[in-house]
Amino acid sequence: VQLQASGGGLVQAEGSLKLSCVASGRTFINYGLGWFRQAPGKEREFVARISWSGDTTYYADSVKGRFTISRDNAKNTVYLQMNNLKPEDTAVYYCAAKLGMSGSRWESGATYAGDYWGQGTQVTVSS
Repeated sequence: VQLQASGGGLVQAEGSLKLSCVASGRTFINYGLGWFRQAPGKEREFVARISWSGDTTYYADSVKGRFTISRDNAKNTVYLQMNNLKPEDTAVYYCAAKLGMSGSRWESGATYAGDYWGQGTQVTVSS
């Protein structure tokens, strides 16, 4: 099983980036897909998640109204559209697949049995 994230880069404040994460190696029925980030010296934090059907989404308060998560199950891909980026959004962004959508499983940043993680993609926002 592999989750391959891409789309990071360097952008000026108020700019936009779109991250993609392609999942392969198994089917992800009933798995939520989502994004976390980790800034230097800080713990990994939840950013956004989306249900298998795509009709349920959750966002961290810090990104609400600026970031949009979506998924294309035909392509086994999850996206994170990031608008109005701020310097404090600078971090390594990781995609994840977790069974279900429970807050306890997603919002702690911890790894649970059956979770899958991708490699990170760096997002740097300059002021």
